[in-house]
Amino acid sequence: MSKTSKKQFGIWMDSQSATIVGQKGFDGSFIVLDNVENAGTDGNSNENAENNQEISLTKKFFKEIASKMQNADEVHITGTGQIQEQFINYLNETAQYKNTKASESTSNRMSDEALTAFFIKHFN
Repeated sequence: MSKTSKKQFGIWMDSQSATIVGQKGFDGSFIVLDNVENAGTDGNSNENAENNQEISLTKKFFKEIASKMQNADEVHITGTGQIQEQFINYLNETAQYKNTKASESTSNRMSDEALTAFFIKHFN
């Protein structure tokens, strides 16, 4: 499989939001495909219930991001915090993404244009 025929995606994420970048058309140009928000907990007074709600909402957040990357061959995840590693673990545990090559890095939030350029440079 040549580099240009791979389905490559880039994601900038933190625990509240994710920006998904992917290739458009056959020329391999990258564009922002979607932005996904994590609803976050609603401040439940019971610590255990809030923790369970947070786990559930994080899984929902991951599932929504993954749904934007159909048949992904390669994914690079960047952002702040430790959520990138958790998302890679989620992909590894999801049958559809078991063979997807995932890598990660750390970066601050950037504009859509800078993010697109970041992923073009990463994948080329």
